[in-house]
Amino acid sequence: MGHLGDFCILLIGPLTCLCVWGHFLPTCDKQLQFRCGDGICIPKQNVCDGRSDCQEATDEQSCGHPRCKDDEFTCSNARCVPQRFLCDGEDNCGDGSDEASCQDCAAFSCGPTDICLSRNKVCDGRPECRDSRDESPELCALPGPHGQMSGSCASFEFQCGDGQCISQSWRCDNMTDCTDGSDEKNCDHDACKVNKGGCSHGCVNLPMGFICVCPENMRLLMDNQCEEIDPCLERDVCDQLCVDLNGNQTCSCHKDYWMDRVNGECRVKGSEAQLALSSSTGMRWKNISGYDFTKPVPRSAGRGPVTALASNRTLYWAPQGQGAIFRLSMGGKPEEPVLLMKVQGAVTGLALDWIHKLLYWTSTESGSVHIGLLDGSAQRPLITGLDRPSALAVDPLHRLLFWAQCGTPAKIERTSLDGRDRKSLVTRLIRHPVALSLDVPRRLLYWLDQGTKTISRVNLEGLHRKTVVESNGYLDRPFGLAVFEGFVYWSEEVTQSVCRADKHNGRKLGAVFLNSSSPGDVVIVQPALQPEEPTVCGNTGKVCHNRCVIDLTSQTPGFHCALPEREQGEAQEIPAISRTVPPSTLSDPLFAGILSLIVFLSVLLVGTAVWWWRDVFRPLRPLRQLTEQSFPLKESQDPLIIQGPHMDSSTRPHKETLLKLNRDGE
Repeated sequence: MGHLGDFCILLIGPLTCLCVWGHFLPTCDKQLQFRCGDGICIPKQNVCDGRSDCQEATDEQSCGHPRCKDDEFTCSNARCVPQRFLCDGEDNCGDGSDEASCQDCAAFSCGPTDICLSRNKVCDGRPECRDSRDESPELCALPGPHGQMSGSCASFEFQCGDGQCISQSWRCDNMTDCTDGSDEKNCDHDACKVNKGGCSHGCVNLPMGFICVCPENMRLLMDNQCEEIDPCLERDVCDQLCVDLNGNQTCSCHKDYWMDRVNGECRVKGSEAQLALSSSTGMRWKNISGYDFTKPVPRSAGRGPVTALASNRTLYWAPQGQGAIFRLSMGGKPEEPVLLMKVQGAVTGLALDWIHKLLYWTSTESGSVHIGLLDGSAQRPLITGLDRPSALAVDPLHRLLFWAQCGTPAKIERTSLDGRDRKSLVTRLIRHPVALSLDVPRRLLYWLDQGTKTISRVNLEGLHRKTVVESNGYLDRPFGLAVFEGFVYWSEEVTQSVCRADKHNGRKLGAVFLNSSSPGDVVIVQPALQPEEPTVCGNTGKVCHNRCVIDLTSQTPGFHCALPEREQGEAQEIPAISRTVPPSTLSDPLFAGILSLIVFLSVLLVGTAVWWWRDVFRPLRPLRQLTEQSFPLKESQDPLIIQGPHMDSSTRPHKETLLKLNRDGE
C-alpha cells in the first residue's frame, strides 16, 4: 500500500509540513522514535531488530551483528531465521528472541510479561509459564488444539508426531516445521490421497509437496480453502451498491447519499459529518473537512472507546481505567460530561444500537461483553468466558453484534443482539485486533490489527477477506477505527495523528489531524450512518408499531414489542381486542372488509332502533315480551367492541374471527 513518505501534505495556518524531494518530514520524538535517512520516523524498538523498516535500511546499520536477508529475522544470537517463523509460538532462534518481543502469541501466551509457548508445550505435564497457566486443569480439560491433549488437528492442518499442529501447506516443503521433523518424512507418497491434503476442493500432488486448487468460479484462500468469487468485491470499484452483469459493474448509492459523477464516489446528503476523538487532553471533534478540532471539553481527558447517537449528536465515552461510561452532548456550547453508569472493570470496546437504544461494551477484567440501556438504568453481562475482549460493533438493522478478542486465540465473532447464534468470522492470520467498524451501506466489517499493523475487512458472514491498508509508518500503534464514505479513518499513537486512506486499497493516504496528544478512539457522527429503517424486534421476527424494548431482568435477555402508552395506562378501559389488532397490522383488503361490515351493522343498528322506537309507542305489551325484543339490539352492536361478562354467546364468533385475522396478519 502507499507510504506516507511518497507525498507531502500542505496545511494552511501555523501548522506546516516540509517538502524535501517529495517526502513528508514529521517531527520525530527523540526518546521514542528513530529518524530514517528519508526523514520518516519509526519506533525505536524497531531499530536493529533484523527487519528493515526504513527504505534505505538505515535502522539496521551499525547494529553490531551480521546482516540477514530482507525476508529473514536476525536473532539476538546473530542467527538468521525466516520471517514467517517470527512470533509463531516456536523458539526457532534457540535463544527465544524471535518470540520475546511479540505483542501477541500465535500459539499460547503466558501473559503480557511472560513468554510465548508452542502448542506442544501446553498441557505436556511440565509447567513453562511462571504462574503454571499452561498446565491449569481448566485449560487442559478443554477440547481443542492445545498440544498433546488436543486429540487431533483441524482438517486444514498437519499433526506432527509430538502433537503439534501446522499448516498442511508446510508439509514436505523441504523446510522442517515440526520440532520432531515429522513434516518432512514420508514425502514420497501422494499427500492428496489423505483427506485431499486438507484442501476444501481440489488437490494436486507435486514432486515436493502439493497444492490446493479451486474451480473457475472460486478462488484459493489461506492456502487450502476455496470461496466463491464476488465480482463486485473482487474488482472493488463501487463505494456502495454494485450490480455485476457479465463482468461489468454498475455502481449506485443508497438513498441518503448522492454520487459524484466526476469520480463515482458516494457523498452523504444533509449536514456535514463530524469526527470525534478521545485523547489525553480531552474529547474533541471537528467537521470531517474542517481544519482544526474544537477546544478540549472540560473534564473529558482520557483516551478510551467512543461511540455516538447521531440523531441528537450525543457521545458516549469510557475513559481508560475508570470503570465508567459518560455521556457528552456535541450540541451548542461544550458541556461537562455526565456520568451515565458505573461498570465492572475497564471498558475496552464500546458500541451503540441506535434502533433499540442499547449500549454494548467489552471488559478485559471480566472477560465479557455487557449490555445496558441507553439511559443507564440497567445493565448486565451478555457473553462471558472471553479472553481479552477488545472491540465491538453493532448492526441493529440486521440484528447482529460483532466483537474481537486479543487472547488465545485471537479472533472475531458475531452473535444476534441477545447473544444467541454465535459464529466465528475470523480465526486465522489475526493477532491483536483492537478496533472494529462497520461499512453499513456495503455490509462489510473492518478491523484494525495492531499485531500485523494492517486494516482488513470481511463481509458479515466472514467471507471475501481483504487487507486494504498495510504497515506504512502510520500504523505502528493504532487505536481507533471508523469507516465513512470512501475512506477508513484511524488514530495512531506513535505519530500522534488521525489518518485516513481509501477503504478499497489503502491509497490516498493522508493525515487529517496532527499533533494530538495520545489519541484514542475515533467515531464519525452523521445521521446517514444510523438510518432509522423498519426492523424486526430482536429475534422475534415481528415488526413493532410502537417500539421494541429489551428485558434485562430475565435469565436470557429478550426483546418484545411495548404497548402504546395510552394502552398501558388504560388497559382496563380499552377493549382487549383493540390492543391485539392494531390498524397498521391489517392489510388494505382486510381493513376494507371490516369497514364494510361495520357500516352494514351500523345501518342495521339504526334500522332496529327505529323499529324499536315505533314499537314502544304501540299499545303496551307484557314486560317479558318487551325484554325479549330488546336482545336483537344487543347482538347488532359493533363486533370490535367486547361486551361485559354477560355477553351473549352469539357474539363470540365475531371476536374469534378477528383474533384469527390478527394472528394471520402478524
